[in-house]
Amino acid sequence: MALGTWAVRDAAATTPVYAAAEDLTPGDPIDTGSLVVQEVRLGAPEAHYLRVADGVPARAVAVRPVAAGELVPRSAVGSTEAVDLRPVVIPLGLSVPADLGPGTVVDLWLTPPPPSAATPADGEDPEPVLLAADLVVAEVLEDTSVFTGGTGVSVELLVPRLDLPEVLGALSSDGELVVVPTFGAPGAGAPAEGQG
Repeated sequence: MALGTWAVRDAAATTPVYAAAEDLTPGDPIDTGSLVVQEVRLGAPEAHYLRVADGVPARAVAVRPVAAGELVPRSAVGSTEAVDLRPVVIPLGLSVPADLGPGTVVDLWLTPPPPSAATPADGEDPEPVLLAADLVVAEVLEDTSVFTGGTGVSVELLVPRLDLPEVLGALSSDGELVVVPTFGAPGAGAPAEGQG
């Protein structure tokens, strides 16, 4: 009887851990204002996540995306020095993915302009060029002005410093910039729903 009671209590025991109260992108501060507390059963790998008992590190920031409602992995928490990214606003010239939003991980492509009548035909169509992979969307910006060309949508991407020359050079090219969401990006935390 005592063993059965212990087993029931052990199965029902939970540990408070932190989950993201909002979408977190690399460089966003991590503090009690951006977190909520969730109760997780002891059977879950709570040691991999930021536990309330351990507190929040001082001046902590996200070093990779964490979606709202997800448990915050310890590996997603670091210092500003660990985030070697620069924000760059990219105007999108073609269609915009429906689910594009903060925290989305995308590849950035440059599609060259079609050959003009003045351009000698060499028999080869220009091919799109991958400028940078696995970039994080920090913000989606919409311009409803009638004078806006293209889609009227720009995205603020967090670009690694080493990829900046190619990305910035593409901004002054005649081609169109396109973002393509990736799927199954590594490092996503576990959803908090249903853990307590």
